[in-house]
Amino acid sequence: MYERKTMPDLNCGLDLIGEVLYGKWKMRLLWFINEGFQRPSELQRKIPGASRRVLNVQLKELEKHELVGKVIYPVVPPKVEYYLTDFGKSLVPIIGAIGQWGDQHEQRLRTLIEQNIPSSPLPYPDTLGPGSA
Repeated sequence: MYERKTMPDLNCGLDLIGEVLYGKWKMRLLWFINEGFQRPSELQRKIPGASRRVLNVQLKELEKHELVGKVIYPVVPPKVEYYLTDFGKSLVPIIGAIGQWGDQHEQRLRTLIEQNIPSSPLPYPDTLGPGSA
Protein backbone atom coordinates (compact mmCIF):
# COMPACT_ATOMS: atom_id res chain seq x y z
CA MET A 1 0.00 0.00 0.00
CA TYR A 2 1.30 3.48 -0.74
CA GLU A 3 0.67 6.83 0.89
CA ARG A 4 -1.23 9.22 -1.31
CA LYS A 5 0.10 12.76 -1.15
CA THR A 6 -2.50 15.47 -1.01
CA MET A 7 -2.00 18.68 -2.88
CA PRO A 8 -1.67 21.65 -0.52
CA ASP A 9 -4.10 24.54 -0.82
CA LEU A 10 -2.42 27.02 -3.13
CA ASN A 11 -5.24 29.50 -3.58
CA CYS A 12 -3.35 32.74 -3.00
CA GLY A 13 0.05 34.25 -2.48
CA LEU A 14 -0.09 33.65 1.28
CA ASP A 15 -0.68 29.92 0.70
CA LEU A 16 2.24 29.81 -1.72
CA ILE A 17 4.67 31.66 0.54
CA GLY A 18 3.56 29.57 3.51
CA GLU A 19 4.29 26.38 1.57
CA VAL A 20 7.75 27.60 0.56
CA LEU A 21 8.78 29.15 3.90
CA TYR A 22 7.05 26.69 6.25
CA GLY A 23 9.74 25.56 8.65
CA LYS A 24 11.03 27.03 11.87
CA TRP A 25 14.46 27.94 10.57
CA LYS A 26 13.96 28.78 6.88
CA MET A 27 13.75 32.57 7.17
CA ARG A 28 16.80 32.61 9.44
CA LEU A 29 18.72 30.36 7.03
CA LEU A 30 17.94 32.71 4.15
CA TRP A 31 18.93 35.73 6.24
CA PHE A 32 22.23 34.23 7.40
CA ILE A 33 23.15 32.96 3.93
CA ASN A 34 22.51 36.47 2.64
CA GLU A 35 24.86 37.80 5.35
CA GLY A 36 27.63 35.54 4.06
CA PHE A 37 27.35 32.48 6.32
CA GLN A 38 27.40 29.83 3.64
CA ARG A 39 28.90 26.65 5.10
CA PRO A 40 26.63 24.22 6.98
CA SER A 41 28.88 24.42 10.06
CA GLU A 42 28.62 28.24 10.06
CA LEU A 43 24.83 28.05 9.80
CA GLN A 44 24.75 25.53 12.65
CA ARG A 45 26.72 27.96 14.86
CA LYS A 46 24.34 30.79 13.97
CA ILE A 47 21.29 28.63 14.80
CA PRO A 48 22.41 26.44 17.72
CA GLY A 49 18.83 25.50 18.65
CA ALA A 50 18.40 23.54 15.42
CA SER A 51 19.80 20.09 14.85
CA ARG A 52 22.12 19.57 11.90
CA ARG A 53 19.59 17.12 10.43
CA VAL A 54 16.74 19.65 10.54
CA LEU A 55 18.92 22.35 9.01
CA ASN A 56 19.93 19.97 6.20
CA VAL A 57 16.28 19.07 5.51
CA GLN A 58 15.25 22.73 5.41
CA LEU A 59 18.23 23.69 3.23
CA LYS A 60 17.23 20.93 0.77
CA GLU A 61 13.67 22.28 0.71
CA LEU A 62 14.94 25.82 0.09
CA GLU A 63 17.10 24.44 -2.70
CA LYS A 64 14.12 22.53 -4.17
CA HIS A 65 12.12 25.78 -4.16
CA GLU A 66 15.03 27.52 -5.95
CA LEU A 67 15.66 30.00 -3.14
CA VAL A 68 19.19 28.74 -2.46
CA GLY A 69 21.79 27.01 -4.55
CA LYS A 70 24.59 24.73 -3.42
CA VAL A 71 28.18 24.40 -4.58
CA ILE A 72 30.04 21.19 -3.77
CA TYR A 73 33.81 21.56 -4.06
CA PRO A 74 35.72 18.42 -5.15
CA VAL A 75 37.97 18.17 -2.10
CA VAL A 76 38.27 15.60 0.67
CA PRO A 77 36.25 15.94 2.81
CA PRO A 78 33.73 17.60 0.46
CA LYS A 79 33.25 21.29 1.03
CA VAL A 80 29.69 22.59 0.60
CA GLU A 81 28.59 26.22 0.37
CA TYR A 82 25.11 27.64 -0.05
CA TYR A 83 24.21 30.88 -1.81
CA LEU A 84 21.01 32.78 -2.43
CA THR A 85 19.62 32.63 -5.93
CA ASP A 86 18.20 35.81 -7.44
CA PHE A 87 14.78 34.40 -6.53
CA GLY A 88 15.94 33.96 -2.91
CA LYS A 89 17.47 37.44 -2.82
CA SER A 90 14.04 38.86 -3.67
CA LEU A 91 12.83 37.62 -0.26
CA VAL A 92 15.53 39.37 1.79
CA PRO A 93 13.73 42.76 2.04
CA ILE A 94 10.53 40.98 3.09
CA ILE A 95 12.32 38.93 5.76
CA GLY A 96 14.00 42.14 6.92
CA ALA A 97 10.61 43.87 7.23
CA ILE A 98 9.20 40.95 9.24
CA GLY A 99 12.26 41.09 11.52
CA GLN A 100 11.82 44.85 12.03
CA TRP A 101 8.16 44.32 12.92
CA GLY A 102 9.22 41.70 15.46
CA ASP A 103 11.81 44.09 16.92
CA GLN A 104 9.26 46.92 17.16
CA HIS A 105 6.81 44.68 19.02
CA GLU A 106 9.36 42.59 20.88
CA GLN A 107 8.11 43.09 24.42
CA ARG A 108 4.46 42.56 23.56
CA LEU A 109 5.21 39.46 21.48
CA ARG A 110 7.56 38.04 24.14
CA THR A 111 4.89 38.50 26.84
CA LEU A 112 2.17 36.91 24.72
CA ILE A 113 4.35 33.97 23.77
CA GLU A 114 5.50 33.36 27.34
CA GLN A 115 1.90 33.50 28.61
CA ASN A 116 0.93 30.75 26.18
CA ILE A 117 3.75 28.33 26.98
CA PRO A 118 2.21 25.46 28.92
CA SER A 119 3.93 24.81 32.20
CA SER A 120 5.45 21.36 32.23
CA PRO A 121 4.09 18.95 34.81
CA LEU A 122 6.32 18.11 37.71
CA PRO A 123 7.91 14.70 37.38
CA TYR A 124 6.69 11.97 39.70
CA PRO A 125 8.80 11.57 42.83
CA ASP A 126 10.69 8.26 42.72
CA THR A 127 8.45 6.74 45.40
CA LEU A 128 5.20 7.84 43.79
CA GLY A 129 5.74 6.81 40.18
CA PRO A 130 2.92 5.52 37.98
CA GLY A 131 1.39 2.32 39.32
CA SER A 132 2.93 2.61 42.79
CA ALA A 133 -0.32 3.46 44.52
